[in-house]
Amino acid sequence: MTNPTTGPTRHRRRSTRAVTIACAGVAVVAVAVSVAAVSLAGSRSESKAGAASPVAATATTGAPATATTAAASPSASAGKPSSAAPSSAPSASKAPAAGSGAPAPKGGWIFVDQAAYQKQVDAYKARKTDPVPSGVGNLPEFRADCKYSHRRADDPIVFPGLPGASHMHSFVGNKAVDADTTAGDLMKFTASTCKPVVDHSAYWVPTLYEAGSNKPVETTGFRVYYRSLRQKSDDIKPMPNGLRMIAGDAKKKVPTPRGAQGQFYCAFYGPGDLDGIARSENGNWPICGEPATFHFMLQFPDCWDGKHLDSPNHKDHIAYGNENGCPSSHPVRIPAITFDIQYGAKGTKAGYYLSSDPQGKSASSFHGDAFVMWDPDAMNKRVKNCVLQRKTCDNDGYYR
Repeated sequence: MTNPTTGPTRHRRRSTRAVTIACAGVAVVAVAVSVAAVSLAGSRSESKAGAASPVAATATTGAPATATTAAASPSASAGKPSSAAPSSAPSASKAPAAGSGAPAPKGGWIFVDQAAYQKQVDAYKARKTDPVPSGVGNLPEFRADCKYSHRRADDPIVFPGLPGASHMHSFVGNKAVDADTTAGDLMKFTASTCKPVVDHSAYWVPTLYEAGSNKPVETTGFRVYYRSLRQKSDDIKPMPNGLRMIAGDAKKKVPTPRGAQGQFYCAFYGPGDLDGIARSENGNWPICGEPATFHFMLQFPDCWDGKHLDSPNHKDHIAYGNENGCPSSHPVRIPAITFDIQYGAKGTKAGYYLSSDPQGKSASSFHGDAFVMWDPDAMNKRVKNCVLQRKTCDNDGYYR
């Protein structure tokens, strides 16, 4: 468990699937959680002057979740600087006009470095799969287990170069993330709260607050799955470094009563009510029975256009596929990121609110950001061994 803090001193350029319980050998309750996902991601200026325009989110259909099991709780680690260069560099974008009174940045297409990505794909194709030990599970996935890192009103995807322009976010993973973070920074400043240390990515969600006290409630467990959502994985490709993705709808502000999609739920050992034994006064938040705690699951798209790390409206470069494959506009199947988040909260009559909707005090505006940056060989190895072969892997390899 982590202690909420306001985060480290601001770094500049130098510095469903199922409900899972982090306890090996204990039966867990699993429930499929349907989610909707949208892309709000913004572009990034290498000069720190650029920014991306916030846009109204449009929900798309999320992929169905299936049951899985969990192992150890996430734990912190510090990554070591890597000599490998990122596979892409963000394109420049224009700064907001002077005297506008509010951020009005302009985004654009951010192109992947095709030569670098092709080199990664060629290495992926040439890589041989490692021998599979006996007893390995058959869930096509690998993962990173992360701890809470810091809190900032920054968003280097939606509001790059604009510190304080966002609602409050809670960050896990790369410790150097702020409004000025670029793809190159993620590879240069690699200290992380995630295992494995070869995952230099940054992940963040809106901060959760107690409505009665206005105190933040930070994550006590944050597992990031990379998995296949489909019945086959033979067309899967590794993710390109620098890919920006957002799932969920920060603009959505509708009630989340008992049984609603997109709500927090109670996770526990043994039988119990996932929607809580009671509800908050406004009905939007469960009150969990002992010993359950709040959880949230968030599913990202699994198809990519193969050309762009981001797009002008921050959604056109990724899409959801289906069992028939990816749409022709987004032909590259990539591992689907899934956030499995645990909170140190059990519910209160006063309820809670997200930084993305302090007035409505519902859970419907929950969303998550992923700024992907891995050691390329580590990404290739895991996609090949775990997702392509449809074998269950933990932080470091095959999981038994």
